[in-house]
Amino acid sequence: MDKSKLFFHPILIFILSVVALALSLVLYIHWYMEVSTGLKAVILKFDLDPSQVLEPQTWVVIMVLSILVGIILMGILMIFVYTQKTAQLYRLQHNFINNFTHELKTPVTSLKLYLETFLKHELSREDRLKYIRYMLQDVTQLSDNINRILNLARIQSKNYKGNFSIADINQVIKQFLIKNNNHLFQNCEINIHNPSGRSFFYQIDLSLFEMLLMNLLTNAVKYNASEKSEIDITFEPQQRELHIHFEDNGIGFDRNETKKIFRKFYQAGRSDNMSAKGSGLGLHLVQNIARIHKGKVIAKSKGIGKGSVFTLILPNKT
Repeated sequence: MDKSKLFFHPILIFILSVVALALSLVLYIHWYMEVSTGLKAVILKFDLDPSQVLEPQTWVVIMVLSILVGIILMGILMIFVYTQKTAQLYRLQHNFINNFTHELKTPVTSLKLYLETFLKHELSREDRLKYIRYMLQDVTQLSDNINRILNLARIQSKNYKGNFSIADINQVIKQFLIKNNNHLFQNCEINIHNPSGRSFFYQIDLSLFEMLLMNLLTNAVKYNASEKSEIDITFEPQQRELHIHFEDNGIGFDRNETKKIFRKFYQAGRSDNMSAKGSGLGLHLVQNIARIHKGKVIAKSKGIGKGSVFTLILPNKT
């Protein structure tokens, strides 16, 4: 890092300001004590009335000064924290714009190349079908990215009420995988485990719940370096909650990122090209959907390359 930038770093400036203010208080107290001691010596030497010359209130003055300095320090600390959070948000938004622009530009560029190929060359039916499938994948990617933005805005709107109905979550997940989106997970092994054999009826917004499933499952496939993606979905009923575990064999994440990954625009493992694919909205969207259903999502991983477990926790009788 450039030495000039290090010297003007906000944290260094904050520390120096606090030290300077504290040192000023100490020096002022020391000076006040010295002056008080000198005045007392003068009073004793000339046998003066202390009430006419000096009414010692040393500790009161020191206490008032300490309180004022404490208030100033608290103000500086609040301004510093606010400034740091604002700077962090700016960096996250900047990263999001860069990555999201890349997410949009890549499929558009790919579509353009395929269309130019169609114009310039006579292709066989087999090649045409192959390119059309690639183009459909690009269109799907574009649509997913745009939908994430629109859905996040809709969910975070104060006017959003949702369309809730009672459904068996176990059956909802099976239908989501087998009937509706089987084509998306053909190269992935997904197993559903329900040891209790029970049905789990909850009030859910079906479209939002499927959005939650889509983000969790596609993340497990996208952030995976294994030859074959594996996902185990396990229902674990507890006394007051239902835990649904989504365990994968993906790239995992570092433990110190456990709480950060649900933040808006945050992307785990920025130094890893594979783990910096997305827009940083998927898991934030998942957490918001869970909260709408009066639940939450927690994440665990044993470390990089050791997979991850995302657990949806829903209260009984939502």
